[in-house]
Order: sequence, then C-alpha cells, then structure tokens
Amino acid sequence: MTPDSRFLRLPKHFWANVRSLSQELGYTDKSQQVKVPTIQELQKAFTFLSLSSDHVIQGNAPTPFGITLLEYFQYRARVLNNVVRPQLMDSLRAKAEFEAFRRKSVTKRPVPMNKQKGEKRAPAYLTGIANMIVEGGIGGRECDFDPRRLTTVTRAGVPLRTLARRVDGAFPSSINPIAVWEIKEYYYTTTFGSRVADGVYETLLDGMELEELLEHEKVDVKHYLMVDGFFTWWTCGKSYLCRIIDMLHMGYVDEVLFGHEVVERLPTLVAEWVTAFELRSPSPKFGPSFLPE
Repeated sequence: MTPDSRFLRLPKHFWANVRSLSQELGYTDKSQQVKVPTIQELQKAFTFLSLSSDHVIQGNAPTPFGITLLEYFQYRARVLNNVVRPQLMDSLRAKAEFEAFRRKSVTKRPVPMNKQKGEKRAPAYLTGIANMIVEGGIGGRECDFDPRRLTTVTRAGVPLRTLARRVDGAFPSSINPIAVWEIKEYYYTTTFGSRVADGVYETLLDGMELEELLEHEKVDVKHYLMVDGFFTWWTCGKSYLCRIIDMLHMGYVDEVLFGHEVVERLPTLVAEWVTAFELRSPSPKFGPSFLPE
C-alpha cells in the first residue's frame, strides 16, 4: 500500500491532532470497524482534553484544517475496513501461499522458522514468501536476507549514519542499502502483546532516522514494512493498524504490504530496486557510495 498523496507532507502538528483525537475518541466503533468521527465529536474531544477546538470548527462549520482531519479519518477507516482487512491472512491461508511458492521456487536458502514452540513451530510463512520473491527477482545479485549488523550509510568509506537497530532485510547489503525492510508476522498469538506493539515503534524509529538522513544528507534509502496475522492485527490490533497508516503518511515508511499484498506488490518493488542498483556507480575501493568523495 502506498500513501494517499492528499495526506503527504502535512505539518507535524496535523499528526499531533490525529494522535490526540484517536486516543480520546478510540479507534473502533460499536461494530468493531475502524471509527470515523464527526466534527462534533472532534470538538467534544478537544473540550474534554481542555484544548481549543477553534482550529477545527468555527460556529457549526469545520475549518479547512478540520475538513482535512475529517477526510483523513474517513480515508483511514475506509482503507483499513475495505482494503487491508481482506489482505490479512490467518495461518492456514499463509501456509497455503507459502507452500505454493515453495513448490515452484528453485531457492536453496534455508526456510526461516517462527519463534513458537511445540505444535505452533512452523516456517515463518510471510518471511519465507518475501525471501523467495526477492531471491527470484534480483537475478543472482547480492542481498542480505538476514542482516546480523546495523544498517550503515557511508561516505568515502567512512560511516555517515548508522541506524540504531537491525532490520530484517536489506538490498543489496546492510552497508549502503537501496532498500531495507521489516517483517511483522504473528499467526499464533492469542493477544496483542507488548512485543507486537514494540514492532510498530521499532519501525517508527527506523523511519525517523531515515528521514533525518534524507533531510540532511540527501540520501534516500527505501523503507518497507510487511505485516500479517489476521487475529493479531485485525481482531486485537486495529489501533496499531491505524498507527501504521499514520506512520505511512508521515513519511516514515515508503510502503506497507499487508498480508497477501506481499505476493501482489513485492515483485514490482524488487524490480525497482534492481533498476536502482544498475544505475548506481560503485566506488572501486569502498563499494557503493551515495555521496561524492
């Protein structure tokens, strides 16, 4: 899923309003669908928080800022209720997709396993699918499918920025990558625990560091998030799905691939990475370098 251009490059205070209102009003309605608040509900929420609502409503009419807020809440609810929900897979559907890919794949890479124990111990289905798609699309080029080191961007062979945490994948390498990605698949969890929530905030941290890198050094590293697990994300975690859509439009992640969308969209993204790789001029001594020496 790519962001809606209407809600890109909005000021930071817009997202402060989105977060405050979402927290106060809640993320779901009585039918457990993602909530679409009214302008009156926005006004009441600000009043309850002892904050001014003059920037949102004047008299009985929404201001331009209020209209944008309402349009965003409507968009967020529509895309989650109607687009994201059908894409999210349970373990049976994910297993079927994984096995279909595995039958036609010529990969020799070991299949990553989930972190469950006992009867829940199984291949990490979404990670396995993503790895096979990437491997099939890069045509034998280098790729770090399981980085064991921090992501670093260099200038003249010297670190320019090093991210605070490891990512789940990097192309072509965790040193001067064109693209990095995180995969959050939870098929067997029974609650939305802190570990799942932490995964969202980890991606936010990565995005903020990459935003700073682009703003100050003009280095653009593509950043992707892939998530799956219907029960975890939809039944238990709709508020975090809302946060992910917010994060997408804040510019902290370039695209989010929800469940089966990995199958549909990732091959196109991999082709874009390969094109960017071919256009990059490597430094003969230090490998790819984004900035002039």
